[in-house]
Parts: sequence; structure tokens; C-alpha cells
Amino acid sequence: MDLRRYPDVEGPGLVAVDAADRLILDEAAAFTGALTRGEVCVLDDAYGALTLGLLDGVDGAGEIRVHQDLVTGERALAANAERNGLSGYTSMPFSPAAIADARLVVMRLPRSLDRLAEAAALLAAHAAPDVVVVAGGRIKHMTPRMNEVLGAVFDRVDVTHARQKSRVLLARGPRVEAAADALSTWPRTEHHTDPDLTIAAHGGVFAGTGIDIGTRFLLDQLDGAAGTTVVDLGCGNGSAAAWFARTRPDSRVLATDRSALAVASARATVEANGVAARVDAVRADAAETVEDGGTDLVLLNPPFHSDAALSTGIAEHLFAEARRVLRPGGELWCVWNSHLRYRSALERMVGPTRQIARNRKFTVTASTRD
Repeated sequence: MDLRRYPDVEGPGLVAVDAADRLILDEAAAFTGALTRGEVCVLDDAYGALTLGLLDGVDGAGEIRVHQDLVTGERALAANAERNGLSGYTSMPFSPAAIADARLVVMRLPRSLDRLAEAAALLAAHAAPDVVVVAGGRIKHMTPRMNEVLGAVFDRVDVTHARQKSRVLLARGPRVEAAADALSTWPRTEHHTDPDLTIAAHGGVFAGTGIDIGTRFLLDQLDGAAGTTVVDLGCGNGSAAAWFARTRPDSRVLATDRSALAVASARATVEANGVAARVDAVRADAAETVEDGGTDLVLLNPPFHSDAALSTGIAEHLFAEARRVLRPGGELWCVWNSHLRYRSALERMVGPTRQIARNRKFTVTASTRD
């Protein structure tokens, strides 16, 4: 099977299928015999390896339901399915409908325990009583706490033998009431006094209900930033978008993120801060929903990891998108880890760049679209 990543900007060290995917599929094969596709769900499949592998092994009525947090993951799955001539799945939001009455759930274990806790609660609350959850990953990213998280909402959690530095957990016996109680706690919220913001977050979203130190440093410098049409690229939990909208009553902010859970968190954050009427949060790859040359200001705290791999590819993709959407004279205000030395890339890809502030860890720059 020919599987590829999408988009191809994420840097080295990432593959479309790995030993953990293969082990997960081998363990799941023990439970697929009597099932139809409509009874199978897939969660957090990176590029489609799990879904397409199951399509090869499960027949019968219905379609396999798939939720992938990243919109780029959805597109990788669609492209890989077309490339391999496979069909029979449907992509769905992270919701009870994606899980309802499932008898087999196949998933990659997230690194975030909060993400696992929210996902496990959704599975246990809405899957069939005889559901089996086959969840695996690379051993270096797994911890015993994952067993405990699953055990909070399932009666039984078993651990398989390791293979090629990968392992699978099997969860059975959903505890529906405990799961429903756990699910009701998401998204979680936290009020901050400096700055005065309430942050909401679903499990696994960067910084959770906090305001990460890079974003906080950026916010401290934004008195000199101007604009009424604003894009917050890679919005995460929505802290920057909510802060800007609250402090600039004449602004309209578009917050974008490729993560569905980040977008849901940002929507909850702007609602909690009373600015939902002036902030739109959308799931998108960078600024793909924004027209060329019409934006006054872009805010950006770019990630520098893709999964475990250190990568500047995502940041440069976002820099290029910022230039595309900015009007001439519009500005990209960006905070970045100083050791990454992004200034030359910003000069080349966006325009003249000046340093606004620098501390021991971060640099804030403003780049003017020329």
C-alpha cells in the first residue's frame, strides 16, 4: 500500500506508516471477524494507515467512522485512499455520533494524558457495551499513567507484548456513568488575572487552560500593533485572539488552526471572554480560507515541532501564508524561540523585519509586507 504524508512541509523523521500502526492493525485483526464497517471507528489516525488497513480487512454494511484532529490528516487519508483505490469510510467531528454503538475502536495513543482522558470518556460513554478499544503507540511515548487513564472509564485494560519498540493497550467494559461524568468536565476553563482572560481548553490543546510564555511575551508587546482585520495563525486555545479582540473593540479577528480541538477550545475561549461576535475560529491549514492581500495584521507563535521531529517547515509555511494574506504595509507580529533565528527567513518571505523585544528565550519581531 502506497501511503504518504500531507502536506509535505513537516520536516524529516516523519513517516506515513510505522511499526506501531502495523502492530495496532495486527492486534485489531483478532476482533474484526464478525464486524461490519459500520461497527468500527478509528481515532487519531495520522495519515490513514489504520483506516486503510481496516478497509482491507473489514467488509459488510456501513462505513468506518474516522475522526482525525488535524485537517491535514484528513486530507492525507483522502489522498491515500484515492491513491490506493479504497473507499468505505467517512470522516466525522469529535462527537458522540463518531463513536455511537461502535464495537471496535482503533486508535493511536496521544502523548497528552488529557487528550487520552477526554477521548476515553467519549468512547466509554457512547460506544457499544461490548466495545474493544485497541490503542497503541511507540513505547518511548507511552507511560503507565495511560493504563490508569483508560482504567478510570473501562473495567479492564490489558497490555500486549511489545514488538519493534511498539505496544498496544486493550480496553474493555465501558463504565458509562463514570465516563459521562468525566466527559462533562470538558472543555476545562481557568481564569487569569494578568492578562484578564478566561481560557478554555479541550484535552491535548497546546498550553491547556494556560497562556504559554511565548504568547504571553507577544501580548506584552502588542501595544504598537495596529489593524482592524486580524488573523491569528495557529490560534491554539484562542488566548491571543481573545486578548486582541478585548483590547481592540474595533477589530475583527479570524483565528485559524489545523486542529479541531484547538478550534473548539478557541471558540469556547472567545465565548467566555464576551468577544465571540467579533472572533471567528475556523479549522484550516494555515490561512487557506483567507483571501489574498486583505489583512491588516497577522499574529503568530509558530510551532517548531511536528510530532517529535524538530522542524522549521511549518513555521516557513505559516510565514508564506502571512505574506499572502497581508495587504501591502500590513504586518506580521511573530514570537519565536530565539535560538531558531527566524529573522532572515522573515525578511526573505514576508518583508522588512524589526525586532520589537527579546528576552532570554524569545524574540518578538514585526515584519512589514512589502
